[in-house]
Amino acid sequence: MAEIVLDDVWKVYPDGTEAVHALDLDIADKEFMVLVGPSGCGKTTALRMVAGLEVISKGSVRIGERVVNDVPPKERDIAMVFQNYALYPHMTVFDNMAFGLKLQKVPRDEIKQRVGDAARILGLEEFLGRKPKALSGGQRQRVAMGRAIVRHPQAFLMDEPLSNLDAKLRVQMRSEIARIQHDLGVTTIYVTHDQTEAMTMGDRVAVIRKGMLQQADTPQSLYEHPINLFVAGFIGSPAMNLFDVTLTGSDGALAVEFGGLRLPVPDEVVAGRAALRGYSGRTIVLGIRPEDMEDASLVSEAPAERRIPATVELREALGSDVVIHFTVNAPPAITEDVRELAVDVGQEALEQVEKGVEGGRTTVLARLNPRTHARPGDNIELVLDTHRLHFFDPDDGSGIYDGTTGPTTSIKQP
Repeated sequence: MAEIVLDDVWKVYPDGTEAVHALDLDIADKEFMVLVGPSGCGKTTALRMVAGLEVISKGSVRIGERVVNDVPPKERDIAMVFQNYALYPHMTVFDNMAFGLKLQKVPRDEIKQRVGDAARILGLEEFLGRKPKALSGGQRQRVAMGRAIVRHPQAFLMDEPLSNLDAKLRVQMRSEIARIQHDLGVTTIYVTHDQTEAMTMGDRVAVIRKGMLQQADTPQSLYEHPINLFVAGFIGSPAMNLFDVTLTGSDGALAVEFGGLRLPVPDEVVAGRAALRGYSGRTIVLGIRPEDMEDASLVSEAPAERRIPATVELREALGSDVVIHFTVNAPPAITEDVRELAVDVGQEALEQVEKGVEGGRTTVLARLNPRTHARPGDNIELVLDTHRLHFFDPDDGSGIYDGTTGPTTSIKQP
């Protein structure tokens, strides 16, 4: 096993396109690191440079004690698991898993033992004599995993291995992959565009945007202390609500004002975000996660200053919770970060944000207890957990913290 270190790694194509920009990332021995970001952000390119499938334009990649920039892929002692399984259709499961070992001229008895051990770990023992066409998608993915496991590599590199599976099987397989990686203790880099997958699997998650690392931290730290608007909007489902508000101060206390509402910012929140006082009297971007609101009728103690009136426009019953849509009289944030997030969702999402800017209104999502009786057309009150508000600079999108309690991962600018 080994750590993997990317030191100021760049990938610049002949036409000048920067796919990866000054990427610094240390993956510890036995760590499960997930690279996540929108399509085309450079995460797969970064993985391919570690694998040796892409030439590094600048910087260095180290696996264990070796700088591997000029080491051929087959000599890097890594194993890759791809999106399309890449199984040989004419070979049995056993032969598919054993193929790489045969090329390495591993003794037959050792091959049998390694394949048998991997098959037990993956629950494939009864399928060793079958060919891929006789397997389900999940079983084929296990075979691809088995082919990697039998090699006893220093590291696993996985490129969206679950994207071809249906939703239910993806949930099952991601827990299995995380368990297997933990049991084997193999350093792993896992690429996905699915932030839920990233948050549930990774020891740490690295969020990448336009080839640049935005933040690398534990899933919970990314959720609670996003370094900027992009990370805040990308992490979380449904996405964080973001809109422009005015921060006001009076007698040492701060409050946010928008759409005729005034929400006091708790003193302990201000104490943990010393830089926030410097924005008093200015417009800032306020972030509220949907799950930090609740139907006031279901809360035993709901102070008036934390209540928000809402007219329900849409109700989505998800079983474990209910998501309602309503509108507030405050313009949505429309920074470059927010625009890029909307484009990644789709053109319709971008048009909705821009329409909100023109009308000075923002559609807000709240994730409520399923016991709520709120229906479209109902006027209700929501209780907001003001201890979990998020604040961002409207100019550069950076999170407003105090330099010690906020995120520590900085973004390397051009």
